Amino acid sequence: MSEHDIHKEVKKRYGSSLKDGKAHTEAHESLSRRSFLRNTGLTAMGSLLALQGNSINQMMPNLLTRSLASADTDRVLVLIRFNGGNDGLNTIIHRGNDEYYNIRPTLAIQENNLWGLSNEYGMPNTTLGLQPLWDGGRMKVIHNVGYPQPNYSHFRSSDIWASASDSNEVLDTGWIGRTMETLFPSYLDTPPTVPPAMQIGIESNLIFQGEESNLALSVKNPTEFYRIAQQGQLHNLVGLDDCPTDSELRFVRQTANSAFRYSESIQNAYKKGITKAEYENNGLAEQLSIVARLIKGELGTKVYMVTIGGFDNHSDQADRHPVLMSRIGNAVAAFYQDLDADGFGQRVLGMTFSEFGRTIFENGSFGTDHGTGTPMILFGGDDLGNGFVGNAPDLINTGQYGDPDYDIDFRSVYGSVLKDWLGIDERVVEHVLGDKSTIDNLVPQANIPVGFNADDVLLGYRTVKGTNIIEIKYSITLGGITRLSLAERSGRSKRVLFEDFAERGSHTFVFDPQKELVQPGQYKLRCESGGKVYNRNMMVR
Repeated sequence: MSEHDIHKEVKKRYGSSLKDGKAHTEAHESLSRRSFLRNTGLTAMGSLLALQGNSINQMMPNLLTRSLASADTDRVLVLIRFNGGNDGLNTIIHRGNDEYYNIRPTLAIQENNLWGLSNEYGMPNTTLGLQPLWDGGRMKVIHNVGYPQPNYSHFRSSDIWASASDSNEVLDTGWIGRTMETLFPSYLDTPPTVPPAMQIGIESNLIFQGEESNLALSVKNPTEFYRIAQQGQLHNLVGLDDCPTDSELRFVRQTANSAFRYSESIQNAYKKGITKAEYENNGLAEQLSIVARLIKGELGTKVYMVTIGGFDNHSDQADRHPVLMSRIGNAVAAFYQDLDADGFGQRVLGMTFSEFGRTIFENGSFGTDHGTGTPMILFGGDDLGNGFVGNAPDLINTGQYGDPDYDIDFRSVYGSVLKDWLGIDERVVEHVLGDKSTIDNLVPQANIPVGFNADDVLLGYRTVKGTNIIEIKYSITLGGITRLSLAERSGRSKRVLFEDFAERGSHTFVFDPQKELVQPGQYKLRCESGGKVYNRNMMVR
């Protein structure tokens, strides 16, 4: 196929180019409407909680903080989203590749404007801040990451990357959200007091969406969040039954209560974590500085996400893209300098992603249009190593639209990070992502100590001598909403005995079967706390 024919084919991609005119504009308007609905819809899937006229995007959490303790309590994952479709060819440059320079006469990064990752590949000099990470064995490049039958719409491809679905499959849940829900079925009713996942910013993301709720907390500024939350008060949950109206009211009140309780732990961690690096004055740098303070303040959150936009460079890319690369290089460099200053850098893995790459050909507006594969970059970690995974894009043997075929399925990267970095059981990973292969030695494997006990609740009971009264004793390692209930041996719920906030430590609940109208027999005593469910058999006399 000639270059002229390729450009004709590229035009067929609905909304992928400025030349599509109305179609391209409609695609962006659709994305904007969708973002607005996600941020403002008060639904059972997650709500925008308005307090005193201010907005907090509150998404119900679970105890990922404790769930990942079964692998390595210190490890943290930071997702760095390049919003708009990053140009991979100008991020990781194939040095000396004549085809690259021929098809990009004005956009190609010249040899004197890049620094060498190796004899074969380099990055723009605007990212020189990353060189110490690369030289120190703490940066890895994954070439040409994508998926089969790529979609060229911003919002649809973003959803595919967030949900980890096939391109012809629509999922309403995200890969992190499904992981959390699989591990902790009771997060909605018994949330912890520490947010397990956080997104810095105000826009919720499908990545954290579970079947019943979005599983992260969005905070633009911890100090402002604390101030707003302290203006609220805890809502009473007593007296609400299981009817639909009360169930919905309970959900909204629990959502609000979680926000109030989070505020103190977030504020304390933010104050404790002292910044020890120079960050530039831009959005990405500010977001990463917040994440660094919360990590160093030992908040306990395990997954964070930050975002940098501006990658949809259909025109004037030579002016715009280098600015973005500079911000990324300097912000990530400062982030790890900050973490390393207090010994936290080895615990934190950064991972970049974008909804798609750009066309290999530059267009008539000195930019690039929506393409397919794009590199992912890993940073930090403990003994991550440097190097390359997969094969660079083939610029000659391209597909029908003039784009190279992808080489690495993005879901294999996700699976490797879940299984090896966060220590999630491979059966859970397969349930979340399907039967996708993982990449050996992509990241250091989590070290699970022999005999490690990850249980967060101790549950027992005794019958008071000479009576039928039962003392139910339970101990929790992290304060939060706790529910005690009885279920029939079949598992069917019988009676909620206690549901309220319980402080960390040991507690006793006195249960009088006669007063509660519970007949003698065998029951299951159930304790739900911190997103987990604990059962043991109990005899009522």
